[in-house]
This record gives sequence, structure tokens and C-alpha cells, in this order.
Amino acid sequence: MRWSRTFLPTMKDTPAEAQIASHRFMLRAGMVRQNAAGIYTWLPLGLRVLTKIADIVRDEQARAGANEVLMPTIQSADLWQESGRFDAYGPEMLRFEDRHGRTMLYGPTNEEMITDIFRREVQSYKNLPLNLYHIQWKFRDEVRPRFGVMRGREFLMKDGYSFDVDEASAALAYKRVFISYLRTFRRLGLSAIPMKADTGPIGGDLSHEFLIQAETGESEVFFDSAISADPAFTEDLTGDAELEAAFDRLTSAYARTDETHEAALFEQQVPAERRVVSRGSKSATSSTSAPNTRTRWARRYRTPRARTSPFTWAPTASASRGWSAGSSRQATMRTASSGPRKSPLRRWYPQPQGRRCRLHRSLRTTLRAGASRRARPAAR
Repeated sequence: MRWSRTFLPTMKDTPAEAQIASHRFMLRAGMVRQNAAGIYTWLPLGLRVLTKIADIVRDEQARAGANEVLMPTIQSADLWQESGRFDAYGPEMLRFEDRHGRTMLYGPTNEEMITDIFRREVQSYKNLPLNLYHIQWKFRDEVRPRFGVMRGREFLMKDGYSFDVDEASAALAYKRVFISYLRTFRRLGLSAIPMKADTGPIGGDLSHEFLIQAETGESEVFFDSAISADPAFTEDLTGDAELEAAFDRLTSAYARTDETHEAALFEQQVPAERRVVSRGSKSATSSTSAPNTRTRWARRYRTPRARTSPFTWAPTASASRGWSAGSSRQATMRTASSGPRKSPLRRWYPQPQGRRCRLHRSLRTTLRAGASRRARPAAR
């Protein structure tokens, strides 16, 4: 496209609502425009940047063995009421009713919907492990949206969900996604510091967040500089043993925010020349925001004894909370004994014979007859 035809509405003056440098530059460069508090329109230049970031995320998720799906933004409240999170999620969830009086919501996350898809479509434990993700717009009614697209109410987020037969396989899948996030930040030119995080409303017993050093960061960060120099940021890890070793190195080093910082332990574990005290901004976690997008992964959802038990929404009582197989409420599942369904279109179309079917032959004959009539000179 010619530069003269590009829609690039730049700004000369800095808007008063822009508090940080990235927000000011994005507004002045014509990348985004604010429509309401925490809601932005992505203009052509900003959309190109957003698309490139999403493509990098897709590449790294494909390397980690994940399959992309696309779920709708509007969800039925029935699934959330079945899981027990409809009332527990709080005022951040946007709820409304359609014209038929059914309660709907603008999805802040997709654990319920992806689990419903899984319990309907997966027929056997032989289909596991399964890693699904999607990149979709989300809405959370933040009390105080700020910092431009970094803390908005509507945002583009990557959700990842893994389903495994046992806890060991689920932990390995978690570590594989953990390393894929490091690779993603490396390709974006960022050095993210992994830190243990609270699981929040998603649940689970294993969660990490990635912080990037920034003067405008919301948290004060204390970490060992050896984390930034770890080979996992620059080298490709092929085997599971290398992956687990890198995960153990990165998660065992001292890295905490001011909320959980222990000064005595920091001085004891980290040599003076490797102590780093800075400010950081969240870029990804089990519930996170990245510089221009939001990324997210769910802890895991356990499905033990999938061969004998139908998948239900009954929450487990173990420390790793999630969705399990149980007998409280059965889900409709297709079984292998039912066999493939015959298509109703088969009786309407002639069966192939040789390279072409009878329908194609008759159609070809008709077209040739019409062409010969048109080619005939008109009688005078």
C-alpha cells in the first residue's frame, strides 16, 4: 500500500490521560485511540504490531505442541453456574440477559467453555495429553484502568489449557509452556523474570508470573541476576530432561516482589554482586497482562481414569484444584461402539465412477451442447 493512502492519524500534543511513555507514544504515533475508560480502537499501525506479537505467540505454542482453537467472547451463564464460579468471580465479570431472558456474560476467561468442549469431544484416555489454546478478546471491568493498553478493560489474551492423564504429565506440560513463554519474550526482545504467583480464581497449586523491569512497574522486584543469564533464555531445549533442569534452575533462584520479599533470605542466598533491586511490570502469569497483549495459561485440569468414568464438572478435593472425572453428573459422550455416522448428503449425490461421477459427465455434456449451439452462425 502507498504511504499516501495509509491511515495514520498522528498527534502533536501529548494527551493528558497518558501517564507513561508507552501510552504517550502509542497515542501520538497513531497506533491506538481511546473510546472509553480502558477500551481502545487499534488503528492500522497498532494492529500490525498486535498481529506480529500474536504470530510469535502462535509459533512458540506450536513448538510446544499446542493446538489453536477459537472460542466465542459471549458465554452462557449455565456453565459458570455449574462450575460454581458465576457468583464467586465478582463484579469484574460483565453479565447481561439476551432477548429470551437467558443470562449471558462477556467471558473474562475460558476454563468452563474449554472443559465443556473437552468432556463432550474426548472419548478416551488415549486422546491425552491434549494442549489447546486460543487468542481472543476478553473483558474485565477493572475498577481503575490505567497505563493505556497494559491495564485496560478490553484486551487480547492468549489462553492455554492442558489435559493430562496424571499429575506427572500435567507438571511436564506446565514446564513445557513455562519454557515456551521464555522463548516468546526472547523473540520480543524482552528478558522476563519468572516468579511464583498466586493462582487466584483459576485454582491450582503451581503458578508463576513473569515480570519485566520497568521504571513504571507496579511492584518492587528483588532477584538474582543469574536468572537473566540462564541458558534457557538463549538455547533451545529439546529433551524433557533439559526442560525440567532449566525449570528447576529458574524457579529455585531467588526472585520475589515486595509483597513476599524476605531481606534476610535475600542476603543469605544471593551474593552481593548478583543482587538486583528494581521495579517490574507483569508481562505474563496464570492471570496476566503483557505489554501489548494479555497472555494467560491455566494450571491444569486432571482427568484420571478417563477410560471408566465420564467427565464431569465436579471439583476435586485435592490440593491441585481443577476438573476431574466423577459420577455426580454424567456428560453426553460419543463412544467408539456407536461407529461413524453416515452423511445424509450421500443419497443426494451420485457415487464416483472412475475419475468423474455421472453428475459431472452429464453436466459436461450439457455445457458442450450449449457451446456448440452458440458457435453456430445465425441463419439469414
